[in-house]
Amino acid sequence: MPAAPCVIAALDQGTSSTRCILFDHRGDILSVGQREHLQHYPQPGWVEHDPMAIWRNALDVMSDALAKASLTARNVAALGITNQRETTVLWNRRTGEPVHNALVWQDTRVEPLIADYAHDADRIRALTGLPLASYFSALKLQWLLDHVPGARAAAEAGELLFGTMDSWMVWNLTGGVDGGLHVTDVTNASRTQLMSLATLQWDESLLEAFRIPRALLPRIVSSSTTEIGEATLSAVAGVPITGILGDQQAALVGQCCFAPGEAKNTYGTGCFLLMNTASRPVPSRAGLITTVAYRFGNQPASYALEGSIAITGALVQWLRDSLKIIESSSQIEALAREVEDNGGVYFVPAFSGLYAPHWNAGARGAMLGLTRYATRAHIARAALEATAYQVREVLESMQRDAGITLPELRVDGGMVANELLMQFQADILDSALVCPRVTETTAQGAAYAAGLAVGFWENTAALRSNWSEATRWLPAMEETRRDQLYRDWNKAVGRTLDWKETQSQ
Repeated sequence: MPAAPCVIAALDQGTSSTRCILFDHRGDILSVGQREHLQHYPQPGWVEHDPMAIWRNALDVMSDALAKASLTARNVAALGITNQRETTVLWNRRTGEPVHNALVWQDTRVEPLIADYAHDADRIRALTGLPLASYFSALKLQWLLDHVPGARAAAEAGELLFGTMDSWMVWNLTGGVDGGLHVTDVTNASRTQLMSLATLQWDESLLEAFRIPRALLPRIVSSSTTEIGEATLSAVAGVPITGILGDQQAALVGQCCFAPGEAKNTYGTGCFLLMNTASRPVPSRAGLITTVAYRFGNQPASYALEGSIAITGALVQWLRDSLKIIESSSQIEALAREVEDNGGVYFVPAFSGLYAPHWNAGARGAMLGLTRYATRAHIARAALEATAYQVREVLESMQRDAGITLPELRVDGGMVANELLMQFQADILDSALVCPRVTETTAQGAAYAAGLAVGFWENTAALRSNWSEATRWLPAMEETRRDQLYRDWNKAVGRTLDWKETQSQ
């Protein structure tokens, strides 16, 4: 067994599972540990996770990954953490117990609160780069403080801590109730709607507006830094934690999109398309988010434009779990290939409203164009195509905002294994898609951030040398066909907007 550090560990806390992946100097995967966690749906539009269950899974997956590689903590040079963003945890600093289940990024229970801030929407967006929406953490945290008995009083007394999942992981890893460190990085902080994009610090005017006690908040650090702390327990005890990135920013780093105009799209539970805009935060005029991409050490932060799509892979899960059209997610492609096209069927998966570029909380899911000709195969194909159409909407908005036409789009995530979807995506975009050799770019990005901080990799040029292309999809659809399909998609989306009247209207 090698005695010297030879790997970087990445703890990837996602929406549906938690994983630990070990990477070598080439950026290749040595081993993976993974555990799924339950999704809780107490009411329509409410989505929750059990933070304690996720923490137990994190302990297990780190042990599993090391055991599979026959390694121990002394072989790990550093640990990077990446996480589902916006998901909101509130816990007691003395007991270590969450006061409530985590409110997941998809949760829409705070929608009625948005109307209270409509008069301040422009100022909030100018400060944070984010529109008023149920997506972000500030209103979720406000809801917990106001609806969990005793929470607001306890928060004002300094007894509670808030964090996104990265903060929850770090606090537990570094001791929890016995001196756990309460930190977050600039990428996750930028998703709370409480941090100023200009100062990269919590903004006092936003804390006052959203009624958030300052004592709740973690210390903001760089995405790659030795200033976080060291794990004190579990299989990685003694390993420095030197990288933190929100999951989509981590994928941007894993895809080595370090130059202005370079972009990636991650196909997971949702879809998240990010374009690097370097040191310049670009305000969006087309319904996108301006966010922090990463900050390495003491260097200036890099920013990104982002288009967030709530439901993509989750739609396939819904077909599996709720409609029982398929028994496993992997069956969706074979079923969709049973038909030549969508048969005129369009599926708009606005289960929790529509995110970018519409930001329409009143939208609801709809299946349109049904005739007696339609079969479950047409529904399966329409579900896959819905992902591609939504990505085109976001990409067109992004190109307008940035004034850049992308020659190609780097892609990653679980759905890139679906050849039918990837070819249709290239066709509907009329652009090449490029998939890297290592597709676990989210975990890889967290590993890269951690490794840069300790010199495991010298610089971003060394990271670029690790990146290589595995698959490329080129468009092959006739322009008239592409335009007709997209026109019908836009017509379908129009039918779903404002289906449910919201208080913010």
